[in-house]
Amino acid sequence: MATMTEQVSKLLDFSQKLDITLLENIVGCMYTGTGDQQRAAQEVLTTLKEHPDAWTRVDTILEFSNNQQTKYFALQILEQLIKTRWKVLPRNQCEGIKKYIVALIIKTSSDPVTMEREKTYLNKLNIILVQVLKREWPKNWESFVGEIVGASRTNESLCQNNMVILKLLSEEVFDFSAGNMTQMKAKHLKDTMCSEFAQIFELCQFVLGSSQNVALVNATLDTLLRFLNWIPLGYIFETDLIDTLIFKFFNVPMFRNITLQCLTEVAAVTVPNYDAAFAGLFSKTMAQLVQMLPIHTNIKEAYASGQDQEQNFIQNLALFLCTFLKEHALLVEKNGSNEDLLKALHYLVMISEVEEIEIFKICLEYWNSLAASLYRENPFGQLQIVGLFSLSPSSRPDGNTISPRRQFYAPVISQMRYIMISRMAKPEEVLVVENENGEVVREFMKDTDAISLYKSMRETLVYLTHLDCVDTERIMTEKLHNQVNGNEWSWKNLNTLCWAIGSISGAMHEEDEKRFLVTAIKDLLGLCEQKKGKDNKAIIASNIMYVVGQYPRFLRAHWKFLKTVVNKLFEFMHGKQLI
Repeated sequence: MATMTEQVSKLLDFSQKLDITLLENIVGCMYTGTGDQQRAAQEVLTTLKEHPDAWTRVDTILEFSNNQQTKYFALQILEQLIKTRWKVLPRNQCEGIKKYIVALIIKTSSDPVTMEREKTYLNKLNIILVQVLKREWPKNWESFVGEIVGASRTNESLCQNNMVILKLLSEEVFDFSAGNMTQMKAKHLKDTMCSEFAQIFELCQFVLGSSQNVALVNATLDTLLRFLNWIPLGYIFETDLIDTLIFKFFNVPMFRNITLQCLTEVAAVTVPNYDAAFAGLFSKTMAQLVQMLPIHTNIKEAYASGQDQEQNFIQNLALFLCTFLKEHALLVEKNGSNEDLLKALHYLVMISEVEEIEIFKICLEYWNSLAASLYRENPFGQLQIVGLFSLSPSSRPDGNTISPRRQFYAPVISQMRYIMISRMAKPEEVLVVENENGEVVREFMKDTDAISLYKSMRETLVYLTHLDCVDTERIMTEKLHNQVNGNEWSWKNLNTLCWAIGSISGAMHEEDEKRFLVTAIKDLLGLCEQKKGKDNKAIIASNIMYVVGQYPRFLRAHWKFLKTVVNKLFEFMHGKQLI
């Protein structure tokens, strides 16, 4: 290779014809070379890119180079020009660059084979066009929306790429404008997008209503998803958009995920004027869902054995149900759509059992919201009644009836208590853990994600316990017995149970708490005597220490019990009964 000085001077001599082969060699060296050779190539390319006239070489490179990396380098030069010097370019040069970029995009995207082959190159061209639009539209390019919509009706492949351009423009204006443009400029672009959206919406409707091209329909739905959080609400609720999504695309496997994401965006809208539309959306979606995913499907197993698309569907379903119920459950309750609501809650309970922590977090947010809502209806009355849900209205001591809303949710809430207790996250205080090799070790690094999850779960379980402490005690006692008799014995099961027991400290009456805690500690001490092996005893001992430490009210009132437990724990620590 010639010396770096010779290469730089040859490439920067704009009076000569550009040596495409030399440029391709230098780009190739930058990507595949090593050491000094690669650094030298990088310096040459950086010098060329920073030259004020480098952009005049872009058309030559794109026309005569067959190397994708070299073409991409040329587009980087063009993008840098638009971002840094667009305002100082003469008007005729701006217009020329605009037309050139549009012509390249049309040429590359008009043929589906070429578009797929040149995907990376085309994506970069789309991004560059959006950068131009941010500076030119609408003042110097008033006809842009009309032009892109008109061109889209002539060719499906071109239309597919135009959908990508519209999506990128929407993201730039509505999602990423903060910090990238002035507030006034951002507002002007948003107002322009809204005022000219009718043409774009008609195009989307045309594609969704008539196209059989899978890639085009998918691109249109993906673009529509980006529009739904800002378009005027009339386009959503006063057209047939919702019915089209539910009845035409939701039950088609290749479109169901993106469709469900669109429906989730709609569900997140909170306005009082469209109650009937929201109620219709929920009932229609549930009717389709039951056909696609039968109500008795074991979702935990389906997720474990499913492909990526099926797993994404379950996650998207959790997002839709949680979003809709969090925002509009009261509307559904008021309309008396109890059957659909129960089905939705059943799906959520099943999804909450899936062994994927991110999906569980989605569900947990809704369960926390529901439990808090039910508790706040009558936060102090429950403290005087043991097990509100477990008693029939006629059997309550004060003679009052249970709120119909709590009665309705009672079975679901009981299932949630079981799931929360079975899946309780590790508290911050717990230092003894099981590592990936199944060994008991001391933890030295705090898992902040697990701590945050524990706090959310603890708050939710406390609400659930306030709603019916008898049911919480019943589930915990039952699971303790299953530890002792061996039906559910495992380190993981014991840990989560004891963390759950510790998390509800103070949520019961003092007498109920005393009775429950004495039973729990006795069972755990008996379990420790029963199990052989140092690791088993270490796990049980650490759980006893944790549970006891979470109930200071009980320990202050029962010094004798505290002394017995502490003595036992000292024995464990000294290893007297660990073998």
